[in-house]
Amino acid sequence: MKSILCDKSFLVLFFKKEHLASLLFVSKKKQKNFLTFWPVLALLGFDACSVGPHYRIPAPTPNPAPGAFKELKGWKAADSVELPSGNWWEIYNDPTLNSLEAKVAISNQTVAEDAANYRYAEALVTEARANLFPILSGSFAASRSQSPSLGGSSIQGGNISNGPTTTLTPELSASWTADIWGQIRHEVEEARQNAASDKATLAYATLSAQATLATDYFELRSSDSLRDIYKQTVDADQASFIITRNQYNAGIVTSADMVTAQAQVDSARAALAGVEQARAMYEHAIAVLSGDVPAAVTIPPSPLTGTVPVVPAGVPSELLERRPDIAAAEHTMHAQNEAIGVAVAALYPTLTLTADGGFTGNALNNLFNVAHRFWSLGANSGLTIFDSGAQGAAVDAARAQYDYAVATYRETVLTAFQGVEDQLAALHALQNAIALDDLAVRDAQKALAVTLNQYKAGTVAYTSVVTEQDALLSAQQAQLSTQTSRLEASVTLVEDLGGGWQK
Repeated sequence: MKSILCDKSFLVLFFKKEHLASLLFVSKKKQKNFLTFWPVLALLGFDACSVGPHYRIPAPTPNPAPGAFKELKGWKAADSVELPSGNWWEIYNDPTLNSLEAKVAISNQTVAEDAANYRYAEALVTEARANLFPILSGSFAASRSQSPSLGGSSIQGGNISNGPTTTLTPELSASWTADIWGQIRHEVEEARQNAASDKATLAYATLSAQATLATDYFELRSSDSLRDIYKQTVDADQASFIITRNQYNAGIVTSADMVTAQAQVDSARAALAGVEQARAMYEHAIAVLSGDVPAAVTIPPSPLTGTVPVVPAGVPSELLERRPDIAAAEHTMHAQNEAIGVAVAALYPTLTLTADGGFTGNALNNLFNVAHRFWSLGANSGLTIFDSGAQGAAVDAARAQYDYAVATYRETVLTAFQGVEDQLAALHALQNAIALDDLAVRDAQKALAVTLNQYKAGTVAYTSVVTEQDALLSAQQAQLSTQTSRLEASVTLVEDLGGGWQK
């Protein structure tokens, strides 16, 4: 059994499976009053009723959410900062990045699409709310006619007229559908929740575009650093080639060493050209994300920063509730709950009241006399008696859509928890890896210096130098890759936490 409270004072309707079963009142006297004054109750009391389930937000996860993230255990951040509210990218202290990010919310076209969807949803709220109020319309009709003539005169309403007459009819009409079962109110709330979902989707699109831009920006800076590495490699390989050429001219080494040294130079130059191409593509992507054409954006080269700010280690899991996509999923779930109320209300009778009034006459100066007045009042009630189960199926469909929205909401929350845990684990592992990469680069530099001196002294072949050069290049690439991954993981973590916040 389900109940519907109407006006909280005089009426309780009990129904089963969305069909009206009985009407119970507190006293016999009130039953008689209802039968006598049902039109008044319909206007004043029934309009306060609302069928369908009341919305209660379900638990975001099947099990209670943890109070802290698992991957934070035993991990102390080296550079812990508090994210600024809104402009979260400012934690990287990069003026160029700041200027680019500021354009996303204004010029990014994907964000503009979601902004238009939100404005459309807001208009639908106003449109749905308007149905709660009467519709008033006015009209003015004018006609000129002449009846059959009798001896040069015409008959007009039993009177004899000497010519054609003009009839003027100004009229006002009003109609109102009483929201007895709350169908319109459910529609208004459904539209309002859909608008709120679109607003959250707009915020999520903005955050996603900002995070993507930051990731592309760090990839671009990584390309700048990698370009510097390859330039240094080309210079070093060129210096080695000169040494080899001099030794070849002196008859110390064979032509094979000359060919190998030249191949090393050419290989490094080819890799440098590839880095230049990748950098250009990242710059183009950043231009589009900031709402510009690629030709309008030129980012001066600069090496990748070595500082990776991270969020405070004590971030509570409740901050996940701030994620825009979670908010959007929750509002969608609420809207689907209201859709159930709309479908249930369609099972009940409707009541529409109409009123018309105006004046009609053939002279403007006396048109608005009482004698020319006309009016009418009407009421129309309707109920679907048989539809082969179509309306019941509509209720079942609405409930299924609500269950789908609940599952989507919970999946969004679980995915958010997973994302945060993943990035915390990544930052933890990468923080340890970067120290090992730094050590590997230093060792490779020392090994190359020793081997190069041995080659100059003629104690080792040039292939030994090539091996150490490749080892150094690989170590430098690994070091840069780890640093880039750390920065990108910090961006993704901020995104997974819903952007910046203030304690």
